[in-house]
Amino acid sequence: MKSRRLVYEGKAKILYEGPEPGTLVQYFKDDTTAFDATKKAVLEGKGVLNNRISEYIMQRLAEIGVPTHFIRRLNMREQLIREVEIIPLEVVVRNIAAGSLAKRLGLEEGFQLPRSIIEFYYKNDSLHDPLVTEEHITAFNWATPQEMDDIIALAVRVNDFLSGLFLGIGIKLVDFKVEFGRLWENDMMRVVLADEISPDSCRLWDAKTGEKLDKDRFRRDLGGVTEAYAEVARRLGILNDQPGGERKGPVLVK
Repeated sequence: MKSRRLVYEGKAKILYEGPEPGTLVQYFKDDTTAFDATKKAVLEGKGVLNNRISEYIMQRLAEIGVPTHFIRRLNMREQLIREVEIIPLEVVVRNIAAGSLAKRLGLEEGFQLPRSIIEFYYKNDSLHDPLVTEEHITAFNWATPQEMDDIIALAVRVNDFLSGLFLGIGIKLVDFKVEFGRLWENDMMRVVLADEISPDSCRLWDAKTGEKLDKDRFRRDLGGVTEAYAEVARRLGILNDQPGGERKGPVLVK
C-alpha cells in the first residue's frame, strides 16, 4: 500500500486511493484507542478480526437491501470500498442502557430500554463529538431533512437485523455506532452505510453470562480484547479453531 496515495488516517483505519476512480482501500489497524484517544494500545490481530467481522456484516446487510460502501475484501486487513462523502454524524442506536447513556441519565447498566433510542453526535474531535439533535443537524446543514429520514430508516433496519443475527448466536446487541455517507452516481445521490461494524463499534454481551465481547474490555481494563473479538468471529462462523484440538491461535476462514 506504500505506493498508493494516503487519503485519510483515523484512530483505527487508514484510507488509501483505490485502484479505480470512485474507490478507496480501507486498511484496518491494530491500534486501539478510548476516551478521546487518551488511552492507546496496539492489540495484535485486532485489525484482521475487525476486517473480517465488518465484511461479513456488510455482506449480510446488502443481502437484505441495505446500501453500503463495501465492495469486497482484498486481503486480511484491507477492503475495497466506494468513495463517499461522509455525513459528519455518528449515529448511535441503543437497546440496553450502558456507557454514556447510563451515566448521563442515571440508569443502571443493563436496563432494558422501553424502546430502541437513536442518538446523534457531531463528528468533531476538537469538540469531543458532542450529542446533538435533529434541529442542530438540519439547522447547520450537516444533513438535510430527507437525508435524516433515510439515516433513521436505515439505522432502524440495521438494528432490527443485527439484533436478530447476534441473538441467534447467543449475543445481546446492547448498542452500536454507525456512520453514513453520500454516494454520488452521475447526478444521483443516495445515503449509504459507511465506515465499519465490528466489536470496536458495538457493545456485545454474551446472552447468558453478560460477558462483554467488545471494546469495553479495553476501556475497562478487563483484558482479553482480541480473544473476545475472536469469539464473536467464531460464533459468526468466520473463525475456525485449528484441527486436531491444538489451540495455537485462530485461523480465519478464507
